[in-house]
Amino acid sequence: MKYVVKLGGAGLETPALFQGCMRAIAELVRDGHQVAVVHGGGLQLTRTLKSMGIESRFIEGLRVTDAATRDVALMVLAGRVNKSLVAALGALGQPAVGLSGGDGLLFRARKKRTAPDLGYVGEIAASDTRWLDAIWQFNGVPVISSMALGFDGEYYNVNADEMAAACAIACRADALVFLTDVPGVRGSDGEVLRWLSIDQIAEMAKNAIITGGMLPKLGACREALLNGVKRVRILPAEAAGSLPDLCTSRVAHGTEVMVA
Repeated sequence: MKYVVKLGGAGLETPALFQGCMRAIAELVRDGHQVAVVHGGGLQLTRTLKSMGIESRFIEGLRVTDAATRDVALMVLAGRVNKSLVAALGALGQPAVGLSGGDGLLFRARKKRTAPDLGYVGEIAASDTRWLDAIWQFNGVPVISSMALGFDGEYYNVNADEMAAACAIACRADALVFLTDVPGVRGSDGEVLRWLSIDQIAEMAKNAIITGGMLPKLGACREALLNGVKRVRILPAEAAGSLPDLCTSRVAHGTEVMVA
């Protein structure tokens, strides 16, 4: 089976969770699956920007990205964060290749048109998955940072959840899993929803039941399901050990997002 795993938040920040996620990904490959990892790194980026005297601003969960912020994002996400994942998988004996969307023109971006303007924030417009296929052919794991090259030659910061969905759609993944720092999607009563239909998302957003970073995440879930990805699950990073069992047995953690 083909998995796209998106990793961010506490899964990148907390050493024990990070190592657990890496072990689960390596086990998936040992079990014979093809796995691509798409990662964020927003907390690391915010810290680096703060150390440089650059303020971070967000609108509906998306980072406002001027030219200076974009350049730092490229350094942090495609550099330090990306290579730390490659190193961690390598330490487990699992070969991995770190990429940004610009490498090999893997993912091309166009500027995301919003009001107000978000700057160098993009959305995926085209992909070439031959590079993923080549890495999988040698039993490797592509590790993809959420930066993509625009047709104008500029790099764009892409929301990592949206990039994970675009990756899953492009490579026709069987499953897309978001490893997160929350236990799942909470309903109006505060309880984690085990199942969530994409038809419920708009109403929940309208009633402010889902806000902030969960908005682009659920938008990415919807996009993936409507474009051929068979399973989409939001899974807490501490439950990453259940990842290899996701498509073969009942998993009690997180929220399964479904078409209906």
